[in-house]
Amino acid sequence: MIIKILGSGCKRCEKLHKKVTEVVISNKIYAEIIKVDDIKEIAKYGILMTPGLVINEKLVYSINVPSEKDILKYIKQNS
Repeated sequence: MIIKILGSGCKRCEKLHKKVTEVVISNKIYAEIIKVDDIKEIAKYGILMTPGLVINEKLVYSINVPSEKDILKYIKQNS
């Protein structure tokens, strides 16, 4: 599974990266977590505001930081 955090390094982007990492580790999920900060690459996913959460090349959430419970739900739905 590939999980991408889309964002330019803002506080919300960093918070999302931290939460996703914690969820993956605590639930023993095999995943590669990639931070994407290239604006052109981010634009390919059709979002105008970051952060964005992409799981297996599907944008599942953007703009705000979801809860750990919701992150786990998105991972399970898109694995």
